Amino acid sequence: MDRNTLLGGNPLGVLIRLVLISLVVGIVLSALGITPQNLFYHLDILARRLYDLGFGVFENILGYIVLGALVVVPIWLVARFFGVLSNKQPKGDKES
Repeated sequence: MDRNTLLGGNPLGVLIRLVLISLVVGIVLSALGITPQNLFYHLDILARRLYDLGFGVFENILGYIVLGALVVVPIWLVARFFGVLSNKQPKGDKES
């Protein structure tokens, strides 16, 4: 693979285009009041909120599982208990 294929053209031409596009985007962002420090600050806050939200979801899911288990597990135990009792029939009373 050569440099032209890897970079998408002549390396000097690609560098000039990247500088010009960066200049235009920088002017637009500056006009919007966005600075590099401001951008990195807000990206840090976004990452922290996503991290907190992610673990908050697991905390909520665990709470839902425990709450549901308070109802489901006793019902399951009672059903298993009566299922075992109904399967135990006297030896002479088996149906054909």
